[in-house]
Amino acid sequence: MPLILDNPMGGEAMQVDLDDVDDLFGDGAPLALPPRPLSKRLRQRLDDLRNRGCCQGIVWSKGGTIASIAPDGQSLQLRYLRAEAKNAAFALSDPTTIAPWGNLPGGPLVHLSWGPANSELAVIDAVGRVLILNFSANLNRPSLSRRWDSDSVDDMHAIVGTYWLHSMPVSNPRAPSYIPSYAPAVRHGNGNNYNFQMSPIISTGPFHPHPSKSTLICITTNGILKMFWGQNTNRIEETTLELENLAWTDDLVTHAAVCSDRTKTLMIGMVTNTKQLRIVQVAINWGTPKSDGAQNLPPGGPALSPTLSKRHVAVTSLFQPGSSDSHLDASMTQITHIEMLPTILSPPTKEWSPTMVLTVRSHVPEPNSPYSQEVQSIIDRWELLTDQQQTLHPAFEQLGARRNSAGSAPPNGARLRKLDPVVVNKIITDVNIVNFGKVICFAYNDGSIEYRDRFTMVELHREASLDRIYSILDAGFSQTGEPSCLQTALSPTNFSLVQIREDGQVKWRDINYTLADPESVTDAQVSALVASFTISTAQATAIGANIDDILAVARNFIGKDGFVVEWVKIMVQMMKITVDYTEDAPHDHLIKNGILQMCLSIINYLGWKGDFQPRQAWGKLSMIALNLRNIVIMITLSSNTINMNKGSANNTTPLDEPEVVNALAGCVKWSTDLLCWLCDSLFCLLDDPKFMNLLKKPQLTQMTAYLHSENQIALHLVLCSATRGLLSAVCRRISLLDSFSTRCITWYENREKPNGNVVHDARAAAHAALYAAYQKIRRYTSSSLIKADEFDKLLTSLGSDIRSEYNKSLAVLGEKAARAASNNPPPQAHNPNASRPDVSQEAIARARQHCELNMLVLKEPPSSFGAVVDKFFNKDLREFRAHVNVAELYFAGYGLLEINDGPRTLERKRRRGVRVDLFKRIEISRKPSGGSDAPSGSKIQIPWRSCARCGSVMEDLAMTNNKPGLTFLLRQQLQCCCGGRMALL
Repeated sequence: MPLILDNPMGGEAMQVDLDDVDDLFGDGAPLALPPRPLSKRLRQRLDDLRNRGCCQGIVWSKGGTIASIAPDGQSLQLRYLRAEAKNAAFALSDPTTIAPWGNLPGGPLVHLSWGPANSELAVIDAVGRVLILNFSANLNRPSLSRRWDSDSVDDMHAIVGTYWLHSMPVSNPRAPSYIPSYAPAVRHGNGNNYNFQMSPIISTGPFHPHPSKSTLICITTNGILKMFWGQNTNRIEETTLELENLAWTDDLVTHAAVCSDRTKTLMIGMVTNTKQLRIVQVAINWGTPKSDGAQNLPPGGPALSPTLSKRHVAVTSLFQPGSSDSHLDASMTQITHIEMLPTILSPPTKEWSPTMVLTVRSHVPEPNSPYSQEVQSIIDRWELLTDQQQTLHPAFEQLGARRNSAGSAPPNGARLRKLDPVVVNKIITDVNIVNFGKVICFAYNDGSIEYRDRFTMVELHREASLDRIYSILDAGFSQTGEPSCLQTALSPTNFSLVQIREDGQVKWRDINYTLADPESVTDAQVSALVASFTISTAQATAIGANIDDILAVARNFIGKDGFVVEWVKIMVQMMKITVDYTEDAPHDHLIKNGILQMCLSIINYLGWKGDFQPRQAWGKLSMIALNLRNIVIMITLSSNTINMNKGSANNTTPLDEPEVVNALAGCVKWSTDLLCWLCDSLFCLLDDPKFMNLLKKPQLTQMTAYLHSENQIALHLVLCSATRGLLSAVCRRISLLDSFSTRCITWYENREKPNGNVVHDARAAAHAALYAAYQKIRRYTSSSLIKADEFDKLLTSLGSDIRSEYNKSLAVLGEKAARAASNNPPPQAHNPNASRPDVSQEAIARARQHCELNMLVLKEPPSSFGAVVDKFFNKDLREFRAHVNVAELYFAGYGLLEINDGPRTLERKRRRGVRVDLFKRIEISRKPSGGSDAPSGSKIQIPWRSCARCGSVMEDLAMTNNKPGLTFLLRQQLQCCCGGRMALL
């Protein structure tokens, strides 16, 4: 910028150009302020990373719990993502502080590590004592699986590396033996449709013999491998192996990492004080019968007795002169991170990539250094090359020849090949292996996040790539954290992260959309969003990860028409999720379809706007479907026999306990209210002349649009085979409970009267409570305005008409497919005796699946359904209504269902301050009343459990009741009916 100065000689003003003032000192470089010095807390964090291989203070589990070590190192803080009741937006919960130990004689807590399943958390202190917590029941209240009281307090046992064995794939003949990965999504030409390229991810062992148990591997500073594993008795036991015979202090292990190998062994990389990198291979023999198969062992079978064996594979020096281009390499002798990247099978080449070792070193300039230095991190990598032929020096060959000995070739070995280092002018604070080991994620001290390809170390996802989508970041999202952070933990879905800032606060940040405002995205951008969300959701489902942070990001786009519906439709098509249950009479497959539950959960959450806001219509339908499924499961499980003592004939069922029967009575009340509400809604449509006139149209498009305008879902509930099947299943469960309660009441009324002298007999009191509970069920079923068995007959008749219409209308489609197949026969199969699929039936099944999916998301029914719907309203429903008291049905209250969401209804709900218990289906309040079933006068406040996703609540009966039947049912209620995790309020 030019500066005008007055000329003292009286001449013209002199102009000085400040842009070139830097040249006064002879260098053309612009002047710049020195970089801000690093804080003491960041320097302390780097010292911890250099001195201790295990010091991760914040971790995020697949179940959704975020655990962090308190600033004083004496306790744990538990957080989770929770949907707010006022607007359904996710936010980080307040911390719950726990300290399930008396004192810490070994020093503060230093490291946390989550297991792959069962929501197990390993807590490790400064001397290597290991405590394991289980979070299977609640997000913020664990149970203790292993104590550390018997562990020695010795610095030589400090842990420098941890690893959890992968969970064994469950043996299921209907499921593939691999993890499907649906990336990339490739766009079709210039359109908005995407093809998903599925590739298998082979899960390499070793595994624990039981899929429900896990195994923790720990490496200590004195070279001992400790394996903590679950015994068949549910007790966690320990097995050890000496990896290195360390005789002097200079050779102690400072950092270690473990990964699985395709040979079903473990590869362990260790860094020692002498700056050596050593690779050891460890095999685990569980001592299980090979003929039976480890995964088929029954729980409670013979006791496991695992043994460990080792093999030294390779060793190299961390620093090789001339191998690095960094002038600071000589001063950076201490590593901060080490990671072992497992072998990966490449589908195109059918070859396995080698195991890779990755280390990180960071340089921080001294505060008072006279030299201008930048912070740097150097990423070093080695490939473990196996089957390497070893050669001898020629002198040894001549020696063998002089002795006339027939020498043999040395066996093949392995070596570590150093790759080119990568230098980054930032401080790496965390390293994560993501995308099944294909991508490495680096977190930096300035809050930035960087993804690099494992093989090329090229930075990924720097720009949006809508033509070929591998990750959500390719669809136009960016990921950054808080500046000045010390530690970072990625969520299992990589959609968000939590960080510990330098001031000690824990902050949550999700990904940000950068291409456009979420309210003004184009159709092409919506298609890319749908494809990226589909890939991420499918991958999370494959690894059993919670999807709450995916839903948190998706909520930003619910204002765009069709986003939610299209997302669910593409996911059903890509993952081949069954939604057609037209022929499923027993309803077993429908109830067990867990992936369909996830789809309904997505619709349910995104259709919910808050406790006192009206729901979207498709959100109402999914909410009803999820609750129906939960009630059917609960009633079915209540009839199971529970073995009280092993080897004893003293068995019982949950139906023998009044607490369980009272809960089932609440489920019956809720279900009968739903049937009444559904019939009332259908009767209102029957009396609506505009709706009845629209039935006469050849297409059902106008009728569907009218239903949307009226926020009506009753017709779709009975037309869609999935929801109609759930309604039929709950009707039959109600009829069974009604029959059973009638028999029980008769037995209690006809049995011998108890002796009056034993008024306080405990058994008599239990019988009286059980008798009253069965009377409650009988009262609800007999007083219901809609009889379950009669309504089930109506549904059965409608289902029969729909099947007939499908067979008639889709027969032409099947014939076309058969003719096309005959004209173009498929190639000859390898097995000529194998049965060939019926092409025509497959075409009909695909068309039926398409129609059912449309109705599930409230799209218009097939045009051929016009006659079916007309017959249903003008004949079947009119005949059914002739036997119903319509007036009482219209004026009945349906507050228990929480479906009606008019302004006055929501305001009344807000004033009353009551909620519906998810388990007992009764209204509950936070006012101290001792719970719903507490005796009068008691003021015990029972804690509540709340769903972190949909906000449903239930009383925490596990804290106040230990009866086996109720405990058995509550164990099945660990998750909400929507699949979300529960947390203690």
